[in-house]
Amino acid sequence: MPQPQTGPAQSQAPRRSRPPVALVLAVLGALPGVALGSVGSSGLDLAAPAQAAVYGLAIVCAAFLLSWAAEAAQVDISAGLAIAVLALIAVLPEYAVDFVFTWRGGQDFAQHGVACAPPDAEGATNCGLALANMTGANRILVGIGWSMVVLLAAFRMRGRPRARGDEPLSVGLDRSEAVPVAFLVLASVYALSLPLRSSVTLVDCVVLVGIFVAYTVRVAQAPPEEPDLEGSALWVGSMEARGRRTGYLLLFAFAATVILLTAHHFADALVESGEALGVSEFVLVQWVAPLASEAPELLVAGLYAWRLKTTQALSTLVSSKVNQWTLLVGTLPLVFTIATFAAQGQHADSLGGLPVDAEQREELLLTAAQSLFAIALLVRLRINVRGAAALLALFFAQFVLALVVPERFAAYEILGLSAVYLLLAAVLFVRHRAELLALLRDGFRTPVRELTEER
Repeated sequence: MPQPQTGPAQSQAPRRSRPPVALVLAVLGALPGVALGSVGSSGLDLAAPAQAAVYGLAIVCAAFLLSWAAEAAQVDISAGLAIAVLALIAVLPEYAVDFVFTWRGGQDFAQHGVACAPPDAEGATNCGLALANMTGANRILVGIGWSMVVLLAAFRMRGRPRARGDEPLSVGLDRSEAVPVAFLVLASVYALSLPLRSSVTLVDCVVLVGIFVAYTVRVAQAPPEEPDLEGSALWVGSMEARGRRTGYLLLFAFAATVILLTAHHFADALVESGEALGVSEFVLVQWVAPLASEAPELLVAGLYAWRLKTTQALSTLVSSKVNQWTLLVGTLPLVFTIATFAAQGQHADSLGGLPVDAEQREELLLTAAQSLFAIALLVRLRINVRGAAALLALFFAQFVLALVVPERFAAYEILGLSAVYLLLAAVLFVRHRAELLALLRDGFRTPVRELTEER
């Protein structure tokens, strides 16, 4: 499958004084959501579906702005660092929603002193909702996102002649992408310990945030390179240095502001719409809200894949997974602790960490198991169509099983699916153990500049 080419494309195009129409439309399309999120909808009498449409449009527009800004930023910084920055900003909606539930859970804990109180008499706890939102987002990112890139690119490549005996169509990563994959291995192995405990603690915060910081420092060592820019990214990237840097920083800032002001409202509007249909709050928070908050990064990756910039597409989602599996999970107990202190000054038990009930331990196990299976598929820095189909099929299997298996056996269903993920991962790791060792060596030890020389 073709890989993205680099070159002086931006210097070959004539400089336009006016911004592209697409850029203007994206900014204008985001403004109604920003206005609604700033002033609220109480006086506008908007129905929940209408609010969801306005906020959703704003998030989609912000996703386009993020993709253009990240591409333009690659003129000045390494592609790896630009993708890491894009991944960080793109998951801000997920942070916003998760932090809200965690903050409420911390305040509930401070008030009751024993466990997180439910948001209503019959609902799930706020702590449970925070973890449900996080695990759902992580599984959507891999189960839908990673597989989407491969399958979408394969669809775009359909009909092209291929030699007999060729390997199945696949999406590959540059050797330098061993860095995020290696750190994802480290985070996923550590995450297997979370289901064994009754809380996510500040120790986990130090470890997971430390992994994220080490990852960011390492990818920042890659040298900048001249990217292949198109459209709005080309318009920003072809400016003189000061204007270019101001341009993509403003796009980053504007898009991040849009996401912060609209994502939580978008999720709430979706939840309110679903509640009217009698849908479970837990299901909505675990699956519907993450679909909203993951929209920017999924859309960015889809745009890359459609243009057959497959390496950038998959790299963006791998970086997002590292981000969510380290920084997001690690900061939840910190937010929880701060919330308990803010609620009543100091609570002796607040340092025990974010409580994890039995149901959420099962969800954490399933999420960690899926992560390891996805890494095992990517251990050769390449995922083929069969692997992508397996990721997608196993992701949807949990919903099919939930419809077939009686509710009293739900725990066994999750444990069984987790075992399937772990067994498949173990088989692939053993089969490709040489490639795994090479991946870890490149990810942690080989100089980043040496890795980038092979692009």
